[in-house]
Amino acid sequence: MRRSFCYATIALSASMLIKVAQAQQTQPFSMNNKTAKVYLTAKNTDNKLTQTTTLQFTDYPQPVEKDITIFVDPSITFQTMLGIGGALTDASAEVFYKLPKDKQQEILTAYYDKDKGLGYILGRTNIQSCDFSSDSYSYVKDNDISLKTFDISHDQKYRIPFIKEVLAAAGGKLTLFASPWSPPAWMKTNNDVLHGGKLKAEYDQSWADFYGKFIKAYEKEGIPIWGITVQNEEMAVQRWESCIYTAEEERDFIKNFLGPSMQKAGLGDKKILMWDHNRDLMYQRVSTVLEDPEAAKYVWGVAYHWYEDIAAAGAGMDFENERLVAKSFPDKPLMLTEGCAADFDAKKFTDWAFGEKYGQSMINDFNIGTVAWTDWNIILDENGGPNHVGNFCMAPIHADTKTGQLIYTNAYYYLGHFSKFIHPGAKRIVSSASRNNLLTTAYQNTDGKIAVVVMNQTDADIAYYLWIKGKAAKTTSPAHSIATMIIE
Repeated sequence: MRRSFCYATIALSASMLIKVAQAQQTQPFSMNNKTAKVYLTAKNTDNKLTQTTTLQFTDYPQPVEKDITIFVDPSITFQTMLGIGGALTDASAEVFYKLPKDKQQEILTAYYDKDKGLGYILGRTNIQSCDFSSDSYSYVKDNDISLKTFDISHDQKYRIPFIKEVLAAAGGKLTLFASPWSPPAWMKTNNDVLHGGKLKAEYDQSWADFYGKFIKAYEKEGIPIWGITVQNEEMAVQRWESCIYTAEEERDFIKNFLGPSMQKAGLGDKKILMWDHNRDLMYQRVSTVLEDPEAAKYVWGVAYHWYEDIAAAGAGMDFENERLVAKSFPDKPLMLTEGCAADFDAKKFTDWAFGEKYGQSMINDFNIGTVAWTDWNIILDENGGPNHVGNFCMAPIHADTKTGQLIYTNAYYYLGHFSKFIHPGAKRIVSSASRNNLLTTAYQNTDGKIAVVVMNQTDADIAYYLWIKGKAAKTTSPAHSIATMIIE
């Protein structure tokens, strides 16, 4: 009798919990007693991710047309945030270990501490050498088709210890993916890791097995690998490590070699991302690969970069191709896997437009449906390197290796307006501006807090209302600024 009563009580409790959960799901979002803390970065001020004020909301059921308004609606949700972070290259690792211990710790805190830093949770690293390595190198000896000589000892000097320190600083959790810049020279049609060339057909299987070898070698070192991209910038003949695939060649390599090889190696849970190049050819590439179900079944998502403005002589970032991919293939997540100011110039240390490009891209990318955003090198030296082919570029933080000084660019702070406040698991919600001189996106974190990002690229201060479910707060977006408002 007592046992029956216990079972009935448990069943009743479970039923009640389900009803409560259902009621919570259907209960409309309320702005009662909500405030918004404002964190601001603004040109020609000392505000750098600085909490400046707290907004109070009052009843405002119907905005008027003459007022500029940011409309936020938490009841409509879109994609889930996977993470934001930067690349952990050979170059970043070498610069890191040229610095004093206190500066090394400052870098780790600045990027990976959730309270004192940006809370990075995402990383990218290179398979074999890339342009941001001090030399070209391979993990296998020439003509080793069976990969018996596979050895990552090169990476154990700088990169592996560096990634381990990053992993610890991130609390032991880092979503890390890896990209190859080139197969070994002997596997390629031009017998060169540089200057493009293609993978020879007779080495398709060996190269496919190479990815699994890398993952297992790194995981043996205690570094989990979340996924891989097929090839970095696979339509660019570069003076550094590069390899060319047409859309059809990538499709066939994925479905006939890479996908099956990963499954056979027991790595079927690792994510495979295709493309890993600019938005300009993105739709053609993605449609060619994903319209083949035998290739598509191995592809988790689509990786892309932002350099089409360079490739097309200043044409600007092509968000429309990205938007078409998101609409046409909604089951394949989008990830920006690389972006930076491609040409190093010390003047950019203080150039406000440098950070604004990050804000413009991130807001548009997230609003289109991107689930993760990866900057390029997290740190470079005072010359934008090291780089073995002179392809020097910018990073959010530069280190003067002669003095040990760290130089924080405004790109660091623009990135932080997203990564510090929008956490993995957050759902993107509606955030729409009534005028196009303000850019905005918004997310609701798993703890219920809402992060609204508002960016002003104009030369004028812009007054606006932040409107949510019949309540609004009046505030101002300063000229050339970005703000994150945390509503709780």
